[in-house]
Amino acid sequence: MSTRQDPRDAPAPTTLRPAREGLPEHGEPPKYFQVKTKVGAVLDALDEGAVVPTERELATRFGVSRMTVRQAIKELRLEGRVQRRGRSTVVAGPKFVQPLILASYTEGVRRQGRRPGRELVTLERVPAEPIHAELLEIPAGSTLVHLERLLLADDERIGLESTYLPLARFPALATSFDPADSLYGFLRAAGVVFAEADERIETVLASPREVQLIGTAPALPMLLINRVSRDPDGRPFECVRSLFRGDRFSFTARLTPGLEP
Repeated sequence: MSTRQDPRDAPAPTTLRPAREGLPEHGEPPKYFQVKTKVGAVLDALDEGAVVPTERELATRFGVSRMTVRQAIKELRLEGRVQRRGRSTVVAGPKFVQPLILASYTEGVRRQGRRPGRELVTLERVPAEPIHAELLEIPAGSTLVHLERLLLADDERIGLESTYLPLARFPALATSFDPADSLYGFLRAAGVVFAEADERIETVLASPREVQLIGTAPALPMLLINRVSRDPDGRPFECVRSLFRGDRFSFTARLTPGLEP
């Protein structure tokens, strides 16, 4: 009898390098891209957390200007290969990988051997705006619990999550929930069954407030997920806006064939 592998336990797919390492079919690649490829080879020989040679050292080694090296390092930072630590640039660790399944962020990070954490930003009661009322199928103006938290992995800030839930359905949430705990664990203990969810993923730039909270660069691409979760009766009970650093986070999904029209 065959068994079906749980997608949560599936290994992350290998990251493929660009074909021909980004070389155009005609002409030479920009100088900064050539330097970026060479610096990438330097990073491959270093351990996670190792200090990257300075711009001056790299410029001398490759016979280019410091401005060219700076552009190469900037792109490597956007790709998550390096990161700032104090006044130094260091080799970044692997990205956090979250499977696209009905599981909490806490569960996903723990499965990777990392330590999840949350920092409370906001826990308040707010009236449902028209968009929230539509998504949650409740009257506009109904009272919601708004929970906003920074997402941490090994004490590193990697995202910001904003969740809205109807207070009428979860009256104890505003008073009994510990914001440092898993929200999904709390909801399951309250008898909620997660049956399905609709998600939309897109790339955005963080707002000035989000940049300040997460502590990232304004130009860093972010991964935005909007989710509406439903119970077995098809009733929506939460809508969530999750913002993740594009240089530190990635998502995986197992796809199955769709039905023919």
